[in-house]
Amino acid sequence: MILDLFAGPGGWSHALSLLGHRDIGLEWDEWACKTRAAAGQLTIRTDVAAYPVQPWVGRTTGLIASPPCQAWSMAGKRLGRLDQPLVHEAVAALAAGRDIRARLLPACRDDRSLLAAEPMRYLHALQSVGEPEWVAMEEVPDVLPLWRQYADILRRWGFSVWCGILNAADYGVPQTRKRAILLASRTRVAHPPEPTHAEAAEPAHLFGPGRQRWVSMAEALGWGAADRPVPVVCAGGGPGGGPEPWPSGARQALATSRARGTWTPRATDRGRWSWSLRSNSQAHASIRPVSRPAGTLFFGHRANECTWIAEPADAELPGEGTVPPPIRITAGEAGCLQTFPADYPWQGNKGQQFSQIGNAVPPRLAAHLLTPVLTHRPFDPTAYELAA
Repeated sequence: MILDLFAGPGGWSHALSLLGHRDIGLEWDEWACKTRAAAGQLTIRTDVAAYPVQPWVGRTTGLIASPPCQAWSMAGKRLGRLDQPLVHEAVAALAAGRDIRARLLPACRDDRSLLAAEPMRYLHALQSVGEPEWVAMEEVPDVLPLWRQYADILRRWGFSVWCGILNAADYGVPQTRKRAILLASRTRVAHPPEPTHAEAAEPAHLFGPGRQRWVSMAEALGWGAADRPVPVVCAGGGPGGGPEPWPSGARQALATSRARGTWTPRATDRGRWSWSLRSNSQAHASIRPVSRPAGTLFFGHRANECTWIAEPADAELPGEGTVPPPIRITAGEAGCLQTFPADYPWQGNKGQQFSQIGNAVPPRLAAHLLTPVLTHRPFDPTAYELAA
């Protein structure tokens, strides 16, 4: 079996399914479990920290782990950074077969911090029977020192290990999402997957096929295609005229506005507005034009709400009427920017869906990471796109 700790809504699982494999996910969040069920993924709803390891011993080929990142993420209070010495202590003890979690937990400033040590509890038990064959772990960049500690331990146990920071945009994800990655294997030399994309396209050369330009948000969402034009807002109301479609202070979802007919891509409006994605409502928020990848998507707090914002496409020829106010990104759009299918069955209310999306591993990045350990050959993006 492939065991997926902290499985979330299925980023790793969806990638595995496209590669012809399945995992069993352990996940606590009710709505992430419902999303996984709707997507046809195998799931046990449980607290990973409380679930026994013995059922997996002697049966596990691969172990995947993406512990919750809220305690470490720059999008949160980052109390996990203050708890790092305790987490390192827990990992060292668990690797030696000593479980001191109950003693350390009361001292943690964030009770989620120790979850980053949970993979070692499973790895120690599996190590007793020479398992797993491979390991793949992902977290926010601040966790890299912890992954290095894991790497030292796994090397002592006979694994080849690589850990470092990867940018998801370098692997065809329309998002400059940087993550700390650990890859380990008992049967092959561990190394990061070869990037397929770059900020500027690189031609083929003597030693490789070159790299494509980063995938933009517009490309990922299909904006600009004949059936999905770049959004432009009609200042004169819907197709039948009428009042301004944007009441004072209104914040409509782009897809909802399209369905209501409050904007339409008329020839006279085409190119009127230039659209960008703002990552949150804070002063230092990342703002990216749709011609570029998004910044890192993170949700879970109102301040982290991503919105589309517009400005006149040509400063010399501003569009008529009032510039539309910020428009909330939809779950479907956010999922696409994470490389989930447009029809992925997100469950729960908007907040619950966005929380799942922001915490998920982009499936396309996961496929790059998993292909070598599953097939001993590089990732084939063409096959992935056909399967997706």
